[in-house]
Amino acid sequence: MIPKIHKRGQRTLGLLHYLYGPGTSEEHTDPHLVASWDHNAPDPGRDRSATLKQLQRLLDQPVLNTDPRPKRHVWHLSVRNSTHDRTLTDQEWGDIARRMVAAAGIDDPARQPGCRWAAVRHADDHIHIVATLVREDGYTPKLNHDATRVQAQARLLETELGLRRLHKGDGTAAKRPTSAEHHKARRHGRTRTAREELRETVRRAAAGTHNESEFFERLAAAGLITRTRTAPSGDLLGYKVALPGDRNKDGNPVFYAGARLAPDLSLPRVRERWSKTPSPPGPASPNKPPSAASARRTATTAAWRALLVIQDAPDTIAAAHIAATGEVLDALAATSAAHTRHELRAAATDFERASRSHIHAERGHEHALRQAARELTHAGPALGRGEDGATTAMVIDMLAFLATAIMHWHAIRDHAQQAASAAHAAEHLRAAYQTAAAQPLNTLRRRGHDLSPHQLQQLAHLLQQATPELADHILQEPSWPALAALLAETAAAGHSPAPLLADAAQGRELRSARSVSEVLIWRLLRTTARTDTTPAPQLPATQQQAARHHTHDDTQPTPDAAGKFCPRHTPTRT
Repeated sequence: MIPKIHKRGQRTLGLLHYLYGPGTSEEHTDPHLVASWDHNAPDPGRDRSATLKQLQRLLDQPVLNTDPRPKRHVWHLSVRNSTHDRTLTDQEWGDIARRMVAAAGIDDPARQPGCRWAAVRHADDHIHIVATLVREDGYTPKLNHDATRVQAQARLLETELGLRRLHKGDGTAAKRPTSAEHHKARRHGRTRTAREELRETVRRAAAGTHNESEFFERLAAAGLITRTRTAPSGDLLGYKVALPGDRNKDGNPVFYAGARLAPDLSLPRVRERWSKTPSPPGPASPNKPPSAASARRTATTAAWRALLVIQDAPDTIAAAHIAATGEVLDALAATSAAHTRHELRAAATDFERASRSHIHAERGHEHALRQAARELTHAGPALGRGEDGATTAMVIDMLAFLATAIMHWHAIRDHAQQAASAAHAAEHLRAAYQTAAAQPLNTLRRRGHDLSPHQLQQLAHLLQQATPELADHILQEPSWPALAALLAETAAAGHSPAPLLADAAQGRELRSARSVSEVLIWRLLRTTARTDTTPAPQLPATQQQAARHHTHDDTQPTPDAAGKFCPRHTPTRT
């Protein structure tokens, strides 16, 4: 349930015309009163003899006796349910309206006579409450913190009525699109509003950038119309962006400042990302981009190391890593192949809310994640460019671990909205993993079936030596041939597969994994890829000792009794 207090006005009749009218796109149906300050108040929606002017005069009567008259005496609250909620009756909506005006301080009959008000329903899922902010004795109520009080009342009503429970906000969320923006998008055949499209595009453009010029070059390359604001000294103060096809009635572009898209997209907040970022190394330059597979290995390692930081680092450093995780997700979504694109974009969109809280991010420690985002952006999609999707599945799997860890980090700090958003992002990442992993696992299985019986027997013996407790279970799994193929290829590449396999099995229990073979495959792929080509990012000094104890443990973090995280297997296969 979402209560929203609109800007105060001075024309009661104009608001009533809108509430009882057809709406901007004929979306209003059967407008009528569900509650009011007076049971005998006229209802122009159900009584043909009643008029809007009659209702307006009764609502505004206390104002006529006030000298001087208040300039903005019309209070307007809308209360909307989720599309997943059941349809409430008029009586239930009437009770909700009475609870809301009492909570706001408009009218509480149990205490004293209040202001005049009326609640109009013109759709199944919401009502509008219009009130006059002058009591009959001429007193004007003080409505300080009315928004906070109606939000608290909404949480109680959700529980009592069995509705979808929303989470308490903390003021760090991005501004929602207005109803006018939604109607405009529908008129133009768009599935999303201009604000939502711009927010996603700007976030992707900012991912992994190192300075202003690179940021604005990416905005231009994305096709956005950009305007900047400068001081008389020539210093850049801010920016605003518009979609090329989004025009106002005069035919001019509709601009949105970065801060109107999201709190962390204002120019000062974007600059914080660059304040302590080292200069980009040569391989990420446009002339010599990294390979797509290499970029995904780098991102996998950076995400794995971020798990350790989030577990033990101070909150300010953890917050910086969480914000940078959003950049990695934005970059991965922007370079995703068609078969994973929908889920990865949904993951990045959901995680956007989890990337901000009131904990100030201490920038500089998260440069490994930001560099990973940069390399992903420059490298582009991996599939079809010399690799079969294994590194993509690997990085998605690791990011699902990281999103789950971030969910718990927010939850134990009572960041309800952020925790829920991280959980939703993890769900989308797990779905993307299932899609991305199918092809590389099938490829490995085919290679495993091509091994000779003698090779398979040797590899089974190696498995018995490295993991005696799990060997019999693994040999019965459908993915054992894929693991066997990887072990054979690991040996052919010059590695000793037995100790690597033993290290991969050192994480906490694996028997509850849906496929132990698959867990070991991704651990081996990440370990051997990092050993061969990808240097490990440097952790803060306080984390280096912990990292040495977990060099080969990339398992998923789960909270222990103290609320911290212990390594275990991936949730995508449990």
